[in-house]
Amino acid sequence: QSKLEESGGGLVQPGGSLTLSCEASGFTLEYYAIGWFRQAPGKKREGVGCLSTNGAMTYYEDSVKGRFTISRDSGKNTAYLQMNDLKPEDTAVYYCNTPTPIWDWGQGTQVTVST
Repeated sequence: QSKLEESGGGLVQPGGSLTLSCEASGFTLEYYAIGWFRQAPGKKREGVGCLSTNGAMTYYEDSVKGRFTISRDSGKNTAYLQMNDLKPEDTAVYYCNTPTPIWDWGQGTQVTVST
């Protein structure tokens, strides 16, 4: 059974950093482009950024550009979202999937940026 599991969220102060993980099971993650998404309370899920299959190309939404970085570790079948200089508006549940989602959504991981 193919599954994605996000982890690494938590409570962090503004300006802080977190690294989220997206572990895939049942399929080989390196064969797919990776997208990270987030859903804030009362809002629709939105794309944050994506990484191409070969890792040569990335795309980030303007709101996170320069602060967030997507990477992957093929040996661990895991993708990552490094988030720096976090802002209260980054508070959301974060998910991973392919940029055009083809897998069932995982449970996501909660990121809360607050004093």
